[in-house]
Amino acid sequence: MKDFYKYFGIVAIMLFSFYYTEKIALMMRKKDPIYETINVFAEDSNTKSINATIKNNTIIPGINGLTVNIDKSFQKMKSFGAFNKYYLIFEQIKPEISLEDNKDKIITKGNSKKKSVALILEETGEISEYLKKIEVNASILITTESFQRDSFLEQINNDSKKEKEVDSLLDSIKQNKKICIINNYNENQCRKNNKYLVKPSLDLTNYNIASIKGKIESGDIILIKKGVTLNDVKILLQQIYYKGLEPTNLSSLILEENKSF
Repeated sequence: MKDFYKYFGIVAIMLFSFYYTEKIALMMRKKDPIYETINVFAEDSNTKSINATIKNNTIIPGINGLTVNIDKSFQKMKSFGAFNKYYLIFEQIKPEISLEDNKDKIITKGNSKKKSVALILEETGEISEYLKKIEVNASILITTESFQRDSFLEQINNDSKKEKEVDSLLDSIKQNKKICIINNYNENQCRKNNKYLVKPSLDLTNYNIASIKGKIESGDIILIKKGVTLNDVKILLQQIYYKGLEPTNLSSLILEENKSF
């Protein structure tokens, strides 16, 4: 029994020693000028998350908040011996109401705070080549036959008959395989496969550029239908830029990850 109390006492002393040492190290760290500067800077750098907006069966994704990981940032900067805001390490804070918890809802727009619109093409051709030439990000609907391993545009599975095959192809090039542009034929299948359900907010056809160009808003998802002319797409892009927006692909628009740092 004496040996038990002896060993118990030794363990207790060791645990207390570790605890005390850690406390001293934390106190010293907090007094370090770099640590203090990070702490002050974090107060202005932390941002709150933005909740997703749900209305009936539709959803507009939110945006993650950001918080500075003070200890990790300090460890990184300490090796350089000076504070540098470019070495701050941020952590993503998921919104209370998030797309990830509501994938049964239909995405009709991206978050307007992103100041972007997503362009989706129904087919490859003159327009896709033009977007590649001017380096404008967009998405394109594909099947097994139209899949391109080195495509400039983001590719979205649009092959309901060979969905799994196309998913495997997209997975092989590390592209998002969980997006579905829904229609009357594929919605149930996409729900079953737990995909993001997307319904474009605007359709550009070969006759309506005049009517939709004034409707463009931040967060819009624009489907460029077959038969649309390159000239109409150029007018569309001019209007997007005129409104201070940036064309992007669909994954980037609906992603809740905060990339503002």
